[in-house]
Amino acid sequence: MAKVQEESLLEIGGQGPAPIKDYYHLLITSTQVIWRNARPGELKESHSILNYSLDLCQGQADYLLRLPESIHLKIMSHLDLEDVARLAGTCCRFKQLCSSEEFWEQTVRMHWDTVPAEVEELAEELGWRNVFFTNKLQLQKQISRRKQRNQSGAAREYPTD
Repeated sequence: MAKVQEESLLEIGGQGPAPIKDYYHLLITSTQVIWRNARPGELKESHSILNYSLDLCQGQADYLLRLPESIHLKIMSHLDLEDVARLAGTCCRFKQLCSSEEFWEQTVRMHWDTVPAEVEELAEELGWRNVFFTNKLQLQKQISRRKQRNQSGAAREYPTD
């Protein structure tokens, strides 16, 4: 008896870039993800991306990744730094969020009662992550050096005779 072929949801094929130039074919149906390449045989659901594609086809979407960035940042604000580091290792999107300036600014503002204007200016220059991991004494030194540079630069622009 002939096998009824399932409707394909996605089908892509082509040739890979040099130097390998293997031919490939990706077929996604409602029940299978099949990856074929120039080598004999088929790999069914053997790679994580193929498993993820199969889950999507079966309606098992990962809704956490679909949440807006603002909600992710709100959730991340309640995590310990060790958990943030673990979260960054889960996927590219969370890695990007965990290293974003928005996250580190939020973290600094959460750990400090008030953030002085000098620290905000320094954070714009050095980055909020660097400000977070620098102790307060070192920050004070950097702020005073920055003020001295700005004063000496202003003195050079407007010499007094």
